[in-house]
Amino acid sequence: MTTASDKETVADTEMDGVAEMPRRLIFGRRRGRKLTPLSAERMDALLPRLELPRADSPVQFGKPVVATWLEIGFGVGDHLLAQAEAHPAVGIVGVEPFLNGVAKLVGVVADKAEAGDEDLAHRIRLFTDDARLLLKALPTASIECAFVLFPDPWPKKRHQWRRIVNPDTLADLARVIRPGGELRLGTDVPDYGRAMLLHALAEPRFRWLAECAADWRRRPADWPSSKYERKAVAAGRACLYFRFQRL
Repeated sequence: MTTASDKETVADTEMDGVAEMPRRLIFGRRRGRKLTPLSAERMDALLPRLELPRADSPVQFGKPVVATWLEIGFGVGDHLLAQAEAHPAVGIVGVEPFLNGVAKLVGVVADKAEAGDEDLAHRIRLFTDDARLLLKALPTASIECAFVLFPDPWPKKRHQWRRIVNPDTLADLARVIRPGGELRLGTDVPDYGRAMLLHALAEPRFRWLAECAADWRRRPADWPSSKYERKAVAAGRACLYFRFQRL
């Protein structure tokens, strides 16, 4: 999660021909520092194989999977990769518009492939555009588990409408997550945490799984840490971990 002070604000509203969907609207940088020649070469070679070219492109993995998971805003991909390694029968769709983060994940997948292990390349698919477009296009009840972890908090009040966790996206997530599936939300920003919880509790298709305070104050054992969570903990900020079941 990069903060608002780190970002240049970009709003790209081109439709790209996707019918009956919201306009593309991405805030923040699409690129950081220039990619190294090796990273650029790997992106050119491997990203076309992993990337969904359009929001309405069918999600097709390179091998059979028992379930499809979704991570919105995967950052540098450490949580997504840890989940993929821990669940070798699952396919994961990762959404991230920041191309330097995408390049880090692609680099790990490329390393594995070059060592003769194509498994991650078969089971990871990427969407590098506005997550809302993908949520509108995904088939109903097609996702087993979804993650929105430490998204940009947009702390200034006038910017908070940009937050990705809001009633509209939660309604879309409730549609695409199958009954019995799970949604996980995480943040280190108390104000955003309260908003996340209130919006999720107002969505009748989700049930909060917490039974005591420790359930949302401590990261569950099957919830791998991420760069941005570790950064928050190192800075002394408390993190919030919310789990919801799709009814």
